[in-house]
Amino acid sequence: MKLLVTGGLGFIGSNLIRYLLGKHRNIKIINLDKMGIGSNINNLKDIEGNERYSLIKGSLLDFDLVSSLVKNVDAVINLAAETHVDRSIANPRTFLENNTIGTFNLLEAARIYNPKLRIIHVSTDEVYSDILIGSYKEEDRLKPSSPYAASKAAADMFCLAYYRTYDLDIIITRCTNNFGPYQFPEKLIPKTIIRASLGMKIPIYGSGKNIRDWIYVLDHCEALEMILEKGRAGEIYNISSGNEVDNLTLVKKILKIMGKDEKLIEFVEDRPGHDVRYSLDSSKIRRELQWKPKHSLEDALKKTVEWYLANESWWRPLINEKILHPEPWKLKW
Repeated sequence: MKLLVTGGLGFIGSNLIRYLLGKHRNIKIINLDKMGIGSNINNLKDIEGNERYSLIKGSLLDFDLVSSLVKNVDAVINLAAETHVDRSIANPRTFLENNTIGTFNLLEAARIYNPKLRIIHVSTDEVYSDILIGSYKEEDRLKPSSPYAASKAAADMFCLAYYRTYDLDIIITRCTNNFGPYQFPEKLIPKTIIRASLGMKIPIYGSGKNIRDWIYVLDHCEALEMILEKGRAGEIYNISSGNEVDNLTLVKKILKIMGKDEKLIEFVEDRPGHDVRYSLDSSKIRRELQWKPKHSLEDALKKTVEWYLANESWWRPLINEKILHPEPWKLKW
């Protein structure tokens, strides 16, 4: 199989590419990445010499480039996206352009040049908004809270429309919060580890009672692999681990693993439109594809903390006052 991965220098993309190349000897991967703020060339330094891997610098906004690539591949996993909610509040336009129009360009290129192409569009649980009781199923309505979530929801709608109108082989996945190695330092878990290791205060938005369902990135990668191989066209698959925990408890778990005092915790102003709780019902993928997560929250958190502490040379060049800022939605991006 010849596979195009968009956004492969990002957190999930780099883990996915390494996972697929290591497991499948008959796969060749082209990585299209614009090398923006969430991308890091060092994420895949270890496979640069692999003859089954190639990197192309470019954006989904470049329709001619995207068209030239989709002509010659069997499948696409679309991970290219602006993903940080706080930055979407400060500068929403780039999210609309990259997440919505970028996905539209990919769909149009497939429609015109390779209508048999399998497209796995990686979305997010945030398109549903928060839910206080129960868990969202794939058929539930979308009600995005942030510009980031709105841009992803719009991209999802284009995917469904292109499946219905043009009969393209499209599948949408919606996953809960990922964590693990190579995650950009602006995200909650790496930011907590890094700030704690530097003796800095750990910012907690509002009361810290906002709940997320955390999944180890390699469990997500395995789910995407199964969907690529066995998923049904036109379907949506929720991916979740069942590790629901509020932000304050999560940070305390990290500090305990690191042997750090909880006095490092500092409550700051809550960000605008902050969703209270995300929760997905992933019974569909578990039933149809026999997928289930392999990593517990505790074991995966320990692995993640150990990775960041052992790889300061990876994250040190990425951090600055803006990336580690306690209230990044207030900044100009």
